[in-house]
Amino acid sequence: MHAWPASDVPALPGTGRALRLHDSATGGLVAVEPGPVARLYVCGITPYDATHLGHAATYNAFDLVQRVWLDTKHQVQYVQNVTDVDDPLLERANATGDDWTALAERETALFREDMTALRMLPPAHYIGAVEAIPRIVPLIERLREAGAAYDLDGDTYFSVDCDPHFGSVSGFDATVMRALSAERGGDPERPGKKNPLDPMLWMAARPGEPSWDGASLGAGRPGWHIECVAIALEHLGMGFDVQGGGSDLVFPHHEMGASHAQVLTGDYPYAKAYVHAGMVALNGEKMSKSKGNLVFVSALRRAGVDPAAIRLALLAHHYRSDWEWTDAVLEQAQERLDRWRAAVSRPDGPSAEALVDEIRTALADDLDAPAALAAVDAWAARQQAAGGTDTGAPGLVSRAVDALLGVAL
Repeated sequence: MHAWPASDVPALPGTGRALRLHDSATGGLVAVEPGPVARLYVCGITPYDATHLGHAATYNAFDLVQRVWLDTKHQVQYVQNVTDVDDPLLERANATGDDWTALAERETALFREDMTALRMLPPAHYIGAVEAIPRIVPLIERLREAGAAYDLDGDTYFSVDCDPHFGSVSGFDATVMRALSAERGGDPERPGKKNPLDPMLWMAARPGEPSWDGASLGAGRPGWHIECVAIALEHLGMGFDVQGGGSDLVFPHHEMGASHAQVLTGDYPYAKAYVHAGMVALNGEKMSKSKGNLVFVSALRRAGVDPAAIRLALLAHHYRSDWEWTDAVLEQAQERLDRWRAAVSRPDGPSAEALVDEIRTALADDLDAPAALAAVDAWAARQQAAGGTDTGAPGLVSRAVDALLGVAL
């Protein structure tokens, strides 16, 4: 599966600041200190609907991570999956009469278009669950051979009790885990499981549903968590720098994925930092496909909204915050974009070297994009009020905003 084209990232004078991020596993800020190659895994979409603003906010956060790393002269190995076979996709295809593969391909293509328009830097490896099945099956067989997986009526489950570190990602107790498991795709009430929290690794073939040869597992399809583990281990290895996604993935997805990998390899931790973006609401409720209260990036683009304004609307909120999308949020972003473009269109202006440093410092501090935006606002206000004599300043501001914030002026 191919990703989307990369936009150019302008080079800036000097170098960026070392990044600190909030780690869900420890509950505090941690210094992210990658080697020469920074390794990032972000969980991708299940393509049964278009990209909504909740998706966009999450991918915007980890795009900033990439940009900070590039500014500190690191290479970046970024990996993202596509869950192109799963219950929600099959249910939507049945409801609409679509072929499930055509639905997945159509929505994945639209996602690529949205990411391109928003200037999100693409992953080096963009891998679908279906194409990862040859990598997934041997991992499940290894877990079974190690006594960490078991059969239940033809389905294969992972035993969470085999990982002594289980629970260290979320820090949740068993009661909370059980409730979230039921809410987020698990089956804690299924009789016969060794532990109600045990997640499915391989679902045996069901009538009328797609299935693949699982070798000793029999025909079926993979569970959600093992999909990401297989892809991450192949392309990043254990102990990669950042596991990213929305805050709704802390449990069960990232907890279970970490346990799968730790039992498979005998190493700990799966990722050095678990970083999660907040949820975006509409009309007082979290934006989600199940509720149907979605604002789609593609619909905004079709309505003529500048993608740079959409991106500024996302950047105006700290990535870990839960916030609500409103018409006013978009209007404020468009007004900001207009001010910035007017400011950099002049032939000279106030010196901008300090501004570049302010943006770098803000982003290095747990991706404080609102502070970075405020710094650019202040420079634009000085430009409007008094101008300046530095002929290179407008160009430097434009390049900095593009390189570090992904906004083309």
